[in-house]
Amino acid sequence: MLRTYSELITLSSFEDRYEYAKLNNSVGIQTFGCSRYLNQSFYRSSEWRQLRHHIIVRDNGCDLGVEDRIIGGRIIIHHLNPITEKDLESGNEFIFSPENLISVSNNTHQAIHYGDESLLVKDPIVRFKNDTCPWK
Repeated sequence: MLRTYSELITLSSFEDRYEYAKLNNSVGIQTFGCSRYLNQSFYRSSEWRQLRHHIIVRDNGCDLGVEDRIIGGRIIIHHLNPITEKDLESGNEFIFSPENLISVSNNTHQAIHYGDESLLVKDPIVRFKNDTCPWK
């Protein structure tokens, strides 16, 4: 399934966007193994840094681009469709496509990759007058 930013933003809730973006990989699967230097070089490039800034501005620094989910800490730019060693070596233009990128928090990024929803920050519980009083 090819995921796109245009399709993701049609989903209004954070939960729906998470379900759309999650990859369900298991812990320990190597993405680059011995060729990790390739993605490290990529993420340090000036082209990536400029694009990263553009994506953060586009998403207003919000988790999965959801307006009321401002990321308070480090912002990660997540590839909706994971990149591979071959993509980096061939210079596949999709690795730089804003259609393949979204701003996420570290917890959301981990949850997307490993399917662990317990990592997601939950919405605060809406409280009502007397809702904690068992005899009323």
